[in-house]
Amino acid sequence: MADWEGAFRGLVAARGGALRGYALLLTGDPVAAGDLVQEALTRVFGRRRVGEDIDELEAYVRRAMLNQYVDSRRRLKRWHAKRHLLIDLPHHDDDRIVVADEVRRALATLSPKQRACVVLRYYEDLSVAEVADELGCAEGTVKRHLADARAKLAVQLAVNEESAR
Repeated sequence: MADWEGAFRGLVAARGGALRGYALLLTGDPVAAGDLVQEALTRVFGRRRVGEDIDELEAYVRRAMLNQYVDSRRRLKRWHAKRHLLIDLPHHDDDRIVVADEVRRALATLSPKQRACVVLRYYEDLSVAEVADELGCAEGTVKRHLADARAKLAVQLAVNEESAR
């Protein structure tokens, strides 16, 4: 067995569940989450060489997942804005998938950047500076996304934001 195969198997065995959970928080859809994990693993192990430990490999995979999620949402938004120019397709609203978890439904109402900020800040427990570094933007931008997301989530979840702090 090649060294990269061992690294791959070790990562999936040790961190596969955590990676799927992270992807599910980002996407809100179990099928899309599985696809996101698979795509990220393919990208990382298609380019990376062995020698990194599991923590480093997991960090690469999580970063690939975050980039893929944000990019796919951006592309989907552009497609929805322009598809009417090409042909008249029947309307399929993927956002109507019923999700039992109230928090996931509320997360789905956020923009991709807001959702990424919320997941990185509150799920990954990164500081604002670390979130800004992960997303390649200014700390003020992260703070604005978090404030907007908290306000929207407070309304969606019927939570008084002052008491939630």
